[in-house]
Amino acid sequence: MKHMMIDGVTCAFDNERNVLEVAQKYGFDIPSLCYCENLSIYGGCRMCVVENERGGIETACTMIPKDGMSIKTNSAKLLRHRKVILELLLAHHRVECTTCDQSGTCKLQEYANRFGIHKVRFPNDYNKMPIDATSPSIVRDPSKCILCAKCVRMCSEVQNINAIDICERGGEAYVGCGFGMSMLDTKCVGCGQCAAVCPTGALTIKNETDKMWKMIYDPDKKVAVQIAPAVRVGVGEAFGIPANEPVIGKIVTALKRMGVDYVFDTSLTADLTIVEESNEFLRKLKNGEKLPLFTSCCPGWIKHIENTYPDIMPQVSTCGSPMEMFGAVLRQFFKDEQIYSVAVMPCSAKKMEAHRTELEKDGERLIDLVITSQELIRMINAAGINFAALPDTEPDKPWDTYSGGGVIFGATGGVTEAVIRRVLGTTTDAQIAQVAECGVRGLDGIKAFEITAGDQVLRIAVANGLGNADKLIEKIRSGEEKFHFVEVMACPNGCLGGGGQPPASNQQKSLRYQGIFKADAACDLKNCDQNPAMESVYKLLNGREHELLHIHYPSHTPAEK
Repeated sequence: MKHMMIDGVTCAFDNERNVLEVAQKYGFDIPSLCYCENLSIYGGCRMCVVENERGGIETACTMIPKDGMSIKTNSAKLLRHRKVILELLLAHHRVECTTCDQSGTCKLQEYANRFGIHKVRFPNDYNKMPIDATSPSIVRDPSKCILCAKCVRMCSEVQNINAIDICERGGEAYVGCGFGMSMLDTKCVGCGQCAAVCPTGALTIKNETDKMWKMIYDPDKKVAVQIAPAVRVGVGEAFGIPANEPVIGKIVTALKRMGVDYVFDTSLTADLTIVEESNEFLRKLKNGEKLPLFTSCCPGWIKHIENTYPDIMPQVSTCGSPMEMFGAVLRQFFKDEQIYSVAVMPCSAKKMEAHRTELEKDGERLIDLVITSQELIRMINAAGINFAALPDTEPDKPWDTYSGGGVIFGATGGVTEAVIRRVLGTTTDAQIAQVAECGVRGLDGIKAFEITAGDQVLRIAVANGLGNADKLIEKIRSGEEKFHFVEVMACPNGCLGGGGQPPASNQQKSLRYQGIFKADAACDLKNCDQNPAMESVYKLLNGREHELLHIHYPSHTPAEK
């Protein structure tokens, strides 16, 4: 083990990429705007400067740790440097903090307060390009961009989409889509991972809370809200509740206090999705149809297939997402009421999904509005609710039952594990533990494993993050790998790391993952077949389940045998 000195403290290091990561491990809060643990080193913002033994200034994110070296993170020279950098950044930033969606969570705002920037000596010359709100999911405001390139690196390195890049050079540089294109013109899938890493308000998830409040206050409307499984491990963090503590009961209570009429848990139709998807998989397997069957519940993944791999669309399940299915169930259940159907999702791409024409049934949209976990947090704060002190409330009947298999949809591999539970008839804790050890669990970008179902050995893969999905598809296309079933989630770590969730470190996401399975363990039912609500759902659908629960996208032609 090697050692270095940071402000007189001996710090051991091993695999850390740079001095900044060593410092963070030991609790030194060196300011940084362009660094991200999941992205390549950029060294562009210059905020993470430290002083070396010779009095020279270096950026900690590009400085390689060496045995015996010594640095300072706090000195008069460093303070002067950081304050000048902040002033220069603020001079090229449209400062409207009180009305910015990022206010309170903006790193530039935080550092300006931290370092006492009360006056900027330079002219305020920010980018005057128009705001791009063409995407149903993401808003891009060039006037607030500080050119940290986090969004660019996330979109290219992790998601492999390349929808945005740094255009022009020098003082004319800006982050954009190139060639005058808007976000809607690109191959953007709406995943929101660019907004998740943006330290300012240059990229934000579209805020539609005003629409929600308007409907809540409309006496002629009944607002019915469904809450996705992953939301239960995202919202609580904003109110001081540990990331591994599920808070679904408090969310139900909060929504009721705001004035929402009905609140349900989307885990119910996650169970429904598993019934339909496993039936589809087993039918294709029995009939010898072309496999693998790819999952279909992630709208970012569906959009990526349409953009990049339209030829594999026939192998994608026709099952709608749990959000879509719950929308269909609610429309049937509340046929005689003026229902406004809202979905609280961890995913910004769900906003795009809700607008798709394929999600119109019987001449009306199944989902009227999608708000993200972040938007729900804003609404709770606006309502003056002490979230941490709320009691738990159960979802409304008759759709208040769900299995642990539905809950785990919020984690990467959760859809697959729920399918395995049903195919194997898993119901006991011992059986659950055995399934958990097959290779389906964990936050690895790609997981591949086998299970034995009767006399059939099934080969399965799980990918999270579209860059990992691309790697997996290339292996399948080349013949290097063969699978029967493949789950893909567009966001790294699955829905718990969705673009609509509060931004989180890898450690926080790991805790959220634990929280999902903690919620699963608390469920008496483990398998969708144990859910008594399934019978009443199918009775309500009255033989129209294929019409109402399945989606046929434009390139969804019959699979090649």
